Amino acid sequence: MQRRSRGLNAGLLLLLSQIFHVGVNNIPPVTLAALAVNIWFFLSPLKPLLSSCLSVETCYQEKEWQRLLLSPFHHADDWHLYFNMVSMLWKGIHLERRLGSRWFAYIIATFSLLTGVVYLLLEFALAEFMGEPGFKRTCAVGFSGVLFALKVLSNHYFPGGFVNVLGFPVPSRFGCWAELVAIHLISPGTSFAGHLAGILVGLLYTHGPLKKVMETCAGIFSTSNGYPGQRPYFNNSGYAGFQDYYPHGSPGYPYRAEGPRNYDAYTAGLSEQEQLERAIQASLWDRGNSRNAPPSYGFRLSPEEMRRTRLHRFDHQ
Repeated sequence: MQRRSRGLNAGLLLLLSQIFHVGVNNIPPVTLAALAVNIWFFLSPLKPLLSSCLSVETCYQEKEWQRLLLSPFHHADDWHLYFNMVSMLWKGIHLERRLGSRWFAYIIATFSLLTGVVYLLLEFALAEFMGEPGFKRTCAVGFSGVLFALKVLSNHYFPGGFVNVLGFPVPSRFGCWAELVAIHLISPGTSFAGHLAGILVGLLYTHGPLKKVMETCAGIFSTSNGYPGQRPYFNNSGYAGFQDYYPHGSPGYPYRAEGPRNYDAYTAGLSEQEQLERAIQASLWDRGNSRNAPPSYGFRLSPEEMRRTRLHRFDHQ
């Protein structure tokens, strides 16, 4: 590992000021960790850029597959780092809160690897179909491919609205394509194939099989890690957490059948209509009380109130 011998990194200082302006406590943990890792590798890169950038020649022909892991987390200069990490900051805040930290971390790890693989395939295809071997030597580095994939996810989970691209309003669902072209026109030295690879990976997740494959792999991993009391559950937003699961009864009693649950602990013995009425009363009561009072959850009835409620309901059946 070597440290960068540079003067004042204005882009890095601006990035740090942006992070502290948002507030470290306001940044979800996985997003904050991704920022920290990229900043750390910028200050102390594992290898020089020419030894960490990604190309068909170095990976496929010279078998340096570790570049797939190194290239997303290394940046050419401080401004390259700044623009990528500011984009990561805002995308990460919204997506991590939407998807959950565990699933978002899984997405970052998967996208970091897959964008590199798709990039190699694109460069190889261009070299073969256009008869230009120079594409195989084109070396790319940086987190922008992952960011384009996250932008596809952001447009998917937060649809509607417009984005400003070169002063023109563009519907957000086409924003990533417009930015792909705009960035290439403004900065021809950027990796068009790397950005396109990110968009394709994002589309594989939102409209292709990638999300299902990730869910299946996550399920297989969680059932083989030695924790039989939990299994992952998913919703349409991705990974949502763990829920208790004991296929042979309670933990510690593997062959004991589980008895019926006492749902009175959750409903206080009320019918659905009575629960609704109580909820409305509690809501009206909360509005009339202090805003600083803690919210009331559930139904706090005394045993005598529960007994009278049940008798009243049975008398009317």
